[in-house]
Amino acid sequence: MHTTQLVDPFGRRITYLRLSVTDRCDFRCTYCMSEDMVFAPRSQILSLEELYNVADAFIGLGVKRIRITGGEPLVRKNLLSLLRRLGERPELEDLSITTNGSQLSHMANDLRAAGVTRLNVSLDSLQRERFAAFTRRDMLDQVLAGIDAAAAAGFKRIKLNSVVQTGRNDDEVLGLVEYAMARGLDISFIEEMPLGSVVSHQREQTFCSSDVVRERIEQRHALVRSSHVTGGPSRYWQVSGSDTRVGFISPHSNNFCGDCNRVRVTAEGKLVLCLGHDNALDLRSLMRAHPGDSERLREALVGALQLKPERHHFETDEQVQVIRFMSMTGG
Repeated sequence: MHTTQLVDPFGRRITYLRLSVTDRCDFRCTYCMSEDMVFAPRSQILSLEELYNVADAFIGLGVKRIRITGGEPLVRKNLLSLLRRLGERPELEDLSITTNGSQLSHMANDLRAAGVTRLNVSLDSLQRERFAAFTRRDMLDQVLAGIDAAAAAGFKRIKLNSVVQTGRNDDEVLGLVEYAMARGLDISFIEEMPLGSVVSHQREQTFCSSDVVRERIEQRHALVRSSHVTGGPSRYWQVSGSDTRVGFISPHSNNFCGDCNRVRVTAEGKLVLCLGHDNALDLRSLMRAHPGDSERLREALVGALQLKPERHHFETDEQVQVIRFMSMTGG
């Protein structure tokens, strides 16, 4: 048994991998990608076997949680075959997916059967026209039907993710919380991150802090600080008298880097050590130059961790610091 673990120069142990399986998506959310995105050629995207080999290397180095991301992961052809293999790994405590929900109506049961334990579903608005403005797609009804299908499929937890923007959807915070409460779901509110250039809005004008969102919720619902931890950056509060937990992901106002336990691998096989930095290790070239050499792959991962920065430095009023859309990195 390989006992080496992934520890960065600041003593943080990496136990959580966010693995992107595609940069493609059936939505074009304004804060995530441009309308006319140019996607990577398929030859540059990791094969399902390569994705499994990456996951296997991380599991061998002590990773206990894997979240499958995209793009929209559920548009990746034959994704279920990868999920089934990962779902059979006893070392994994948690196998989860972040999705826009568009495919859940017909995939939720298969995902649960494959071993997926938790889902995160992006939902920024319950209003049809506003949803279409955010996603550039008129598919709210399809997403809501998908959420209902997922709720019936028996996942351990389902969490909604909402990016809150002043003047765009901040008036829906209470509605979204109560939608989650009515279905026994959790919800996280996210401060927008300055990744990729956007033309649909001015980030410094639409920025909405987690404190403002929480105050808005507390006008109607008591929130109690929760000890719940998922391994991600959310800080959780329990809605008093409800099963629903409300999380806040606050890269600007409440930096969460001190206990960062995660890294990302993009669909093109780049190991991203921090969302706020562009340095990355090309795992695809390594694997294709040395196919089947799992030891070399593990050694590369251990070595790369020595470059993980202490923290990101996101600002709302400066130029974009990372010229890369979220869809390219993996959500």
